Amino acid sequence: MAAAEIDSVEKIAALVPHLLDIPQKNIWINYDELADVLYVNFKKPSHADDSDMTDDDVIIRYEKGQVVGMTFLNASKRQKPQS
Repeated sequence: MAAAEIDSVEKIAALVPHLLDIPQKNIWINYDELADVLYVNFKKPSHADDSDMTDDDVIIRYEKGQVVGMTFLNASKRQKPQS
């Protein structure tokens, strides 16, 4: 396995405790590099009928009052600084 692949595995593995701690058990993630938007969906297909935007550019999408996804605008600016 190449060093870049090992690094990716380690980064994803670090997320596991956080992912297990959220109530949603199905998660789909898509990153649009051109728009710099990260989409996180908890239901497929989801048909959001309402949404809220937070102060830090996160759109929380609802379907019948339940959170079905989140959209993170300016996603690359949320990266942890390289050490």
